[in-house]
Amino acid sequence: MSTNDVTKARNRIEALVDAGSFTEIGALVKARSTDFALQETAKPGDGVITGYGTVGGKLVYLYSQDAAVLGGAVGEMHAKKIARLYDMAVQMGAPVIGLLDSAGLRLQESTDALEGFGALYKAQAEASGVVPEIMAVFGKCGGGMAVLAGLADFVYLEEKGAALFVNAPNTLDGNYTEKLDTASAAYVSEHTGLADAYGTEEEIFGEIRALLSVLPSNNAELAAEDATDDLNRLTPELAGITDARYIASVISDGGLFVETKKDFAKDAVTGFIRLDGVTVGLVGNGEERLSADGCEKIASFVNFCDAFDIPLLTLVNVKGFEAALPSEARLAIAASRLAFAFANAGVPKISVILGDAFGSAYIGMNSKALGADIVYMLPDARIGLMDEGPAAKILAKEGDDLAEIRAAFAAKQSAEAAASRGIADRLITMETLRRDVLQALEMLFNKRADLPEKKHGTK
Repeated sequence: MSTNDVTKARNRIEALVDAGSFTEIGALVKARSTDFALQETAKPGDGVITGYGTVGGKLVYLYSQDAAVLGGAVGEMHAKKIARLYDMAVQMGAPVIGLLDSAGLRLQESTDALEGFGALYKAQAEASGVVPEIMAVFGKCGGGMAVLAGLADFVYLEEKGAALFVNAPNTLDGNYTEKLDTASAAYVSEHTGLADAYGTEEEIFGEIRALLSVLPSNNAELAAEDATDDLNRLTPELAGITDARYIASVISDGGLFVETKKDFAKDAVTGFIRLDGVTVGLVGNGEERLSADGCEKIASFVNFCDAFDIPLLTLVNVKGFEAALPSEARLAIAASRLAFAFANAGVPKISVILGDAFGSAYIGMNSKALGADIVYMLPDARIGLMDEGPAAKILAKEGDDLAEIRAAFAAKQSAEAAASRGIADRLITMETLRRDVLQALEMLFNKRADLPEKKHGTK
């Protein structure tokens, strides 16, 4: 591959960055190994284009693997080029974007290639929480490459050509690709929790641009732009609405909602909105019951927001946890990670209870007990253990008036009761939701969390 070659790898970079902004680094780097006649196929660049450019005017560092050179396989120098890019990104405080299309480790380089992979993992781990890491998969991403994608903050998959796997479908006992393609973009997006979206190359680049527009470049930068929306705008169209995705698009400046992991665990909603120009992480319930996958999805998102000082807004409407065999096996640990993530987050945290907030599922959803700074409730919302109907049957003794017990239990779980106990700070309406949240965010802008001194938590 000469520096003037027009390749898919280079075309992908040019399609993503601002026109004319990309500058290549390390274009003449070649593989050092001569084993197995590798020098006969060695090409300048060693199968990966690395460099920097801008996306929407924001500095980014990029690498794009070239499957035309040894299948895009990662060798010693290939890995060193990418690791060097991470070093530069951390020093400059700019996001890293990887465009993946690789056959995996370069067999001819054996241990040297393996060490290169390890250096990449280390570079990614050290950059985690310092600069955003974004991956887009266009071809093969198998074995150790899948771990590389897994270490990123956000992952996108090309709908037809991407194949992401640790073990290929045909190597799984009793499976074959035609029966269940566990490496496909659809399967990975819907079942693993690794991918944020899948689609055409053009759609993926659009998703990445939208994501970069709301993210800070690093953990010391405020994710904000000049506000263009009315700070006092009311939202009467939200009356009676509990759909978190719709609410997000209505209250956000200009209707912007950048959803993450949109095809995975749809009982949980995560994504970014803007309020008064400031990026806010939004978490909501997509269904009445929260699954283990939903807990993990939210916990991961909360951890990212906390690492990059992005305030959190939670829209709560949950009756409890999902009761299903596939979820039950992991539910306890997943729910504990959810509770830990919110309790450990030191960013401004606002919770709005839209409907029901029952049991430990509610506690895990950014409750006052876990450290929410402000909790709002709608007048007809409820906080408690369960519906009053089943509760009355449990509490009633022989001869008791069930209706009377139901009414008494319902009163204990009302919004007024929660506010009287300090569990909720204010009762609000959906019409004033955007304005009320904005006021809380303004008040919390300079929040400084005083958490116990420790190296890090264990969940």
